[in-house]
Amino acid sequence: MSFRPNRRHLLAWAAAAAALGPRDAAALDEPIELEWIDLVPEEDRGVALLALQTMGVIQHGELSTPWDQDLAASMTTEYDGERVRLPGFVIPLDFIGDGVTTLLLVPYVGACIHVPPPPPNQLVVVTTEEPHRITGLFEPVWVTGEFGAAAAVTELADVGYAIAADTIEPYEF
Repeated sequence: MSFRPNRRHLLAWAAAAAALGPRDAAALDEPIELEWIDLVPEEDRGVALLALQTMGVIQHGELSTPWDQDLAASMTTEYDGERVRLPGFVIPLDFIGDGVTTLLLVPYVGACIHVPPPPPNQLVVVTTEEPHRITGLFEPVWVTGEFGAAAAVTELADVGYAIAADTIEPYEF
């Protein structure tokens, strides 16, 4: 079932935006810079941090899954509708020519390919109107765009979040 906003929804959203009052134009343009742990609700972050620290010492094949699966359904809506910036690695899904238009953004190299996928709250499907030319598999990037909790199923994994990308740029170390 898809949601299609009608006139009543648009008027309600306009009223809510007006109630927020005027905002500084620079603040509207500045994205919220997120880390992967920000995609886990605050009450579950202690367990998630332990899992993230463990990732550095797990060898491929040691575990059937490197994440606590109880956290898999733990999603946050704190950043829904916000313009965010999130670093990660590219796993291409759809191409136009030599550019990717849909990709998975993952928190570590090899996720979904060489090791079991992270839970949905650690995967982001990214779409872009302007194809992003990739230089190689697992390219580190910064993705900036509108964020939202959005369950999706791909051939590689179940995904919990989406970003409609304004920009995809190389991650500088």
